[in-house]
Amino acid sequence: MPASRKTAQYLLPTEKPSPAHGYEIYPTHPIGDGKIFSGYDSLAERIIENMHLTDMVNSPGACHSPVIIIDGYAGVRFDTVISRLSSSFVSFGIRPVWWDVQAAMKSGEEISGMISPWTGGDDPLFGFRTPLRLEDFFSEDKTAAFIHAVRDSCRYNTVNIIYGSGASFVAGQIPDASSMLIYIDIPKNEIQFRARAGSISNLGATAPDSPKKMYKRFYFVDWPILNRKKKELFREMDIIVDGQRDNEITWAAGADIRKGLDNLAHNGFRVRPWFEPGAWGGQWIKQHINGLSKDVPNYAWSFELIVPENGIIFESGSKMLEITFDTIMYENGKAVVGENCYATYKDEFPIRMDYLDNFDGGNLSIQCHPQKKYIQENFGETLAQEETYYILDTKDNAVVYLGFREDIVPEKFEAALTESFMEGTPLDVDRYVNSEPAHRHDLFLIPPGTLHSSGKNNLVLEISTTPYIFTFKMYDWLSLDLDGKPRPLNIHRAMENLCFDRKGNRIQEEYISRPELLATGNGWELWHLKTHQQHSYDVHRYNIDTEVTVDTEGKCNVLNLVEGESAVVTTERGMKFLIHYAETLVISAAAGSYTIKNNSGRRIMVVKAFMKDCQ
Repeated sequence: MPASRKTAQYLLPTEKPSPAHGYEIYPTHPIGDGKIFSGYDSLAERIIENMHLTDMVNSPGACHSPVIIIDGYAGVRFDTVISRLSSSFVSFGIRPVWWDVQAAMKSGEEISGMISPWTGGDDPLFGFRTPLRLEDFFSEDKTAAFIHAVRDSCRYNTVNIIYGSGASFVAGQIPDASSMLIYIDIPKNEIQFRARAGSISNLGATAPDSPKKMYKRFYFVDWPILNRKKKELFREMDIIVDGQRDNEITWAAGADIRKGLDNLAHNGFRVRPWFEPGAWGGQWIKQHINGLSKDVPNYAWSFELIVPENGIIFESGSKMLEITFDTIMYENGKAVVGENCYATYKDEFPIRMDYLDNFDGGNLSIQCHPQKKYIQENFGETLAQEETYYILDTKDNAVVYLGFREDIVPEKFEAALTESFMEGTPLDVDRYVNSEPAHRHDLFLIPPGTLHSSGKNNLVLEISTTPYIFTFKMYDWLSLDLDGKPRPLNIHRAMENLCFDRKGNRIQEEYISRPELLATGNGWELWHLKTHQQHSYDVHRYNIDTEVTVDTEGKCNVLNLVEGESAVVTTERGMKFLIHYAETLVISAAAGSYTIKNNSGRRIMVVKAFMKDCQ
């Protein structure tokens, strides 16, 4: 039987392993005893109990038989779920009638035509975020026939279960039906692992496509559509299921998950990081973070806080349930990011952090990111991809490529890039590109339109606004991706966005942050690592010998321990977090204040990123 996922990253265990020494790859948040359950039998038993299935009474002429709705995200293997759940129902003496909402959808050809304006045609990477809704995927005639068949079945004292992405939309059109909504969630990294294995397909598609094409369609079509529907359903979810494990699900009552998220939104949280190898990847993460698979050539990325793809793990009695990050923003967004920021960005969490590891690896591509107007008009994004490189570790005289040499001539640079691409010949990078030596705790400023790259032997904490795929590569050092193929270049798009006046002496003056001491106290210092005027966020660093209390000032604070073994962070509401070296912690705006206590026996440093005034 072919594998259902293609990755070296371990599947999230049902139960939390023993605490790791140092960096924690499974950060959990207690939700109370007896709140998380495992297995299909326990889920079937809860459904039978809540819907009184053993006491059904036939009422001819109206749909009084129960209708159970199993909705969920694209990437859920509903065939496996239904097979396992059906066996559990049978063991309890219940034989439901199963209804797959795929039968009410438009044909794959119709859906492909409908979404084509948003998928970018032949562009291998980019499309445009669609405004379509899940309801648009359903055929009016097929849906009417589907509903008629379910209503007819209701007359015969049956248990009807409607399942699949969009099940709630279809079931909502059945009058007089008593129903229960089970929602199956799945982390987006697992969706990608399944896509690579060809075990799932896109929303409304009849078969898998190549992984990169599937990802593009997920990002620009499926995920925006399903996120909107998930937000609509969130308050109605009776049960939420973690669907990343085919053989043993975990689940909890929707009310318990909502209560848990509300608690985090008023205090703070760590998301679950995930890790990926890459063409230029290095060995730092592999050597320093325990619990990861060693059966990979390298780790290029640690997705610390790229929230469109991260999840939050709840724990109860050692059982773990992961829910996608977006859910905390649906009803608690103001508490998480603050009123002003929420008024500007709504459900979009604005800050990301990730690690770029090319220790003993290769150079990142020579690249830039689009200007704000460009990313909005061409891709439908709200925020631009505004980056900084915080150097966490480095060796062997590593450099960061940043901006141009003083004598840059744009036309000659473009010609050299094009020749390199067409002929497969090396680019004389040092002839055109400025480089700066990289040292631990340096902060390099990379607003949109700035040419940049991390030279080999850096561990970069990338602090940025949230968009994360909009990289226009101009030169990739003639390297191949892990699939043995060249990675796509975007020379033309890069030339449309590059700022050629970011060159020479201006780089050191304007694009390398110079720390300024803002305040001192008993056992601590606060330093300002000023960002560029085009950055919508700012960066502080606390040097702490004992402890310091910080006021959120109504803004979300994103922390990372960049020096020292560990620290304890306690909110004024009493929630405590132990963070280790290189871990990322979000303190919600609504937390009010929090205390960082040195737990290392030597001076620690904590970087804090926060949004500037949003309005």
